[in-house]
Amino acid sequence: MAKHEGQAQPYLEPLPPIGLRPLLALAIPSAVFAFLTNGFRIVDQYFIQGVSVEAQAAIGSSAFVLIFTYATFEVFAAGAGPLIARATGAHDPLARRTLLGEAIYGALLLTMLLMVLGTLGAPMITHTLGLEGQSAIECTRYLRTLFLTILPLVLTPLVDQTFISMGSARPPLLLHTLSLGLNIILTPLLIHEAGLGIVGAALASNIARGIGVGIGLILLKRITGLTFEDLKPRGQLRRIMRIGTPMALGTAFFAIVYWGLLKTSVSPLGTHVNAALGIGFSALEGCTWPLFHGLSLGAASLAGRYLGARRPDLARRTFHMALPLATLLGLAASLIFFFAGEALTALFTDDIAVHRAATEYAVILAASQLFLAWEALSEGILAGAGDTRTVFWYSTPFNLIRVPLAWLFAFPMGFEASGIWWAINVTTYAKALFKGWAVWQGRWTTIEP
Repeated sequence: MAKHEGQAQPYLEPLPPIGLRPLLALAIPSAVFAFLTNGFRIVDQYFIQGVSVEAQAAIGSSAFVLIFTYATFEVFAAGAGPLIARATGAHDPLARRTLLGEAIYGALLLTMLLMVLGTLGAPMITHTLGLEGQSAIECTRYLRTLFLTILPLVLTPLVDQTFISMGSARPPLLLHTLSLGLNIILTPLLIHEAGLGIVGAALASNIARGIGVGIGLILLKRITGLTFEDLKPRGQLRRIMRIGTPMALGTAFFAIVYWGLLKTSVSPLGTHVNAALGIGFSALEGCTWPLFHGLSLGAASLAGRYLGARRPDLARRTFHMALPLATLLGLAASLIFFFAGEALTALFTDDIAVHRAATEYAVILAASQLFLAWEALSEGILAGAGDTRTVFWYSTPFNLIRVPLAWLFAFPMGFEASGIWWAINVTTYAKALFKGWAVWQGRWTTIEP
């Protein structure tokens, strides 16, 4: 045991002082690696355009299937994260190692389940997205390949969350840099040179992620003293799942809502709107959302460790200190979407109808980027404290409203695609205000996850 505790010492340092420097030391690498994570979708969107509009629509629509699937990974990543942060703040390496081992054990069981359900259910999933013809065929092929090779996808968020919760965002940054670099090389080779088309995109993503995850697990073993003996239930798995489940359900409902949007509003307007949503969501917001998410992860790590050290005052000050930075990032994203949206969307399509719809998405979503930044920060503070139920209740109802609201704006009111984008904006405003209010109240500083 002494050996393991000795290995853990680099990440059991005294708490960082309150200030922008410790926050940025976590937020900047976190934002970069979050961007790199989303970079997989950007790479797929870019290289798949040479196959067909149907393949591009399939990639764009399947993004929400992946988000739904990611929700199941989040049970263990979001559940273990705040507990590992508190164990780090409390200088308890044994508890930290036990939590990590049980979380990995749960993730491995989940992988086996997803491989079976996802592979067999791919055609049904595609049907629920409202895709037809060649788009449906391409989507089914893509999903089957992803689910057959899904282990790296399941483990990636847990590995990332563990490092950040211990106060180090540099390893995930380096690992995601390596993975994305490999993905950029492999994707065109497997799609075009090997002639695998959309199947090549899925294989390239998971091969690249697999290499990064493997290295990450080796690093965690050296830092925490993790052994194969730790990969079994020891009484903490239920606690991990209890904390992670509200976050997972929130993410799952977010994906289900977009599924509903695709089925009821987006797909009925045509393939070009499917492709535009994929470009706007995966490519444009795939560049700006990581900035908000990185700040959120940094604030969550600090808040969790401060609470573990019994310093709720420092946890509160973390939010107040990060709020101006979130505001600046949100305003910058709004300006980029509004003034550069047309030029940026042109990079991902040569189709006039797709380009027009994607540009409209960018201009309209510019009106919600500031609120999205505020929402992300508030959610990070709440999640870092382990108050995941509040995150769920101030996310899910507003996300669910998007489906009927988008349909109402798009068809009865006649706004078509622009009505869908405005429905997203309106509900984002509500989520940001309620989560911000919950953080301001401060109940999250008193709970014991």
